[in-house]
Amino acid sequence: MQVQFREFDAFNVWMWIEFVTIPSEMEKQYVEELFSSWFFLGKLGGFNAENLQVQDSGLDLSYMVYDDDTAEDSLMSVMHNMGDFEYDANWGRCWFDLGTSDAIALDVLINSLKQLNKDYVTIDRIIIGGENDDWRVPGSNNPDFVMDNQLN
Repeated sequence: MQVQFREFDAFNVWMWIEFVTIPSEMEKQYVEELFSSWFFLGKLGGFNAENLQVQDSGLDLSYMVYDDDTAEDSLMSVMHNMGDFEYDANWGRCWFDLGTSDAIALDVLINSLKQLNKDYVTIDRIIIGGENDDWRVPGSNNPDFVMDNQLN
């Protein structure tokens, strides 16, 4: 599975999935559940890189002391909105307002999609940001909208 980034605006980002073949209803459900779960975690502030106490503590977690004050003092890091998934032939897309969630959210999504690709749904690539020339996004005629004309 190839991962490609185009122009990226965290408050207005389209994510594109190119499947190897036209996805079945079950494959669509797997993909949509993954994105919905990922978004729900983001909506609850799960992707806050300022508070990674467990990750930062290393390998030995036995008797780790979790500092509630550090957690409370970190800035809020939440996703704001998710659109509905849409499909056109072997393409799927969904719009997100990632809000103030940190970039770790994208790593978690990409890692999850890579495993989904290995186990359940054959995905050719995910494109994060921009738009496809042959499947325009709403508002792309707006002069403030900048797109990358390059598909590959």
